[in-house]
Amino acid sequence: MFEHVQKRHRVFFVYIGGESPLKEKYIDAASELIVYTYFFSASEEVVPEYVTLKEMPAVLVFKDETYFVYDEYEDGDLSSWINRERFQNYLTMDGFLLYELGDTGKLVAIAVIDEKNTSVEHTRLKSIIQEVARDYRDQFHRDFQFGHMDGNDYINTLLMDELKVPTVVVLNTSNQQYFLLDRQIKNAEDMVQFINNVLDGTVDAQGGDSILQRLKRIVFDAKSTIVSIFKSSPLMGCFLFGLPLGVISIMCYGIYTADTDGGYIEERYEVSKSETESPEPVEESKEKQEPRSGDSLVPAVQEPKDVLEKKKD
Repeated sequence: MFEHVQKRHRVFFVYIGGESPLKEKYIDAASELIVYTYFFSASEEVVPEYVTLKEMPAVLVFKDETYFVYDEYEDGDLSSWINRERFQNYLTMDGFLLYELGDTGKLVAIAVIDEKNTSVEHTRLKSIIQEVARDYRDQFHRDFQFGHMDGNDYINTLLMDELKVPTVVVLNTSNQQYFLLDRQIKNAEDMVQFINNVLDGTVDAQGGDSILQRLKRIVFDAKSTIVSIFKSSPLMGCFLFGLPLGVISIMCYGIYTADTDGGYIEERYEVSKSETESPEPVEESKEKQEPRSGDSLVPAVQEPKDVLEKKKD
């Protein structure tokens, strides 16, 4: 049964031993992470002869054609250890896998290559990453995940820049920081030195999830979406963006012209009103300002209405 499970699953966990507090923790972790990997329990007689255990009970992970034993003092919480170890040490990366690796807290060292390109440079970088993942596993497995990615399209969206291929980039998927090469990688030793420099902070981190970076990412994503639409279907892009802009332009023009005509009509109305009302006051003022001959300069006293009517008759 053990051999059958080992052939079917590339990564699986096994609890070995009887009842114990460790088994309770293992069952709780398995209940939480069962959707991601495989969990089994067995007696000591079931495991292969090449497996050596210093103490019982124990939790083991079988992967990469070998096994690793959980150490509570070095590895910390069991669930966290299982979450970190549920991936193979070297993987073919894609966007979904990078998203999942964000929960592990590990840095991801990726050889970005073109798999269709069989040149020496592309194949050399991939083999160097594989060599480091295999030979320096005990040194870096707690902090690093290794792999390669075909093409730079997805990486460009993370870096918001055009990444040259082939190259190596180290990603911190938990906060969107990244580290680019500060030297030419010729062999595994150069790669190990670069990784050590990343760990000790010698290589400056770029990117991140600050407010400024988030605003830049929004602008970059919008720009990338528009460009991709026009590249894939120019007519559809013209329709999607031209129609709303045309409608908004017509509305703005209509509002502007309506405002201008209204102001012009109101101005004409005020001018015509002033022309029709101005003659009468002018005549009245002239009569008041120019007294007839023989009249005294003493202001005239308003006469009663009946006297004025008699005078008029």
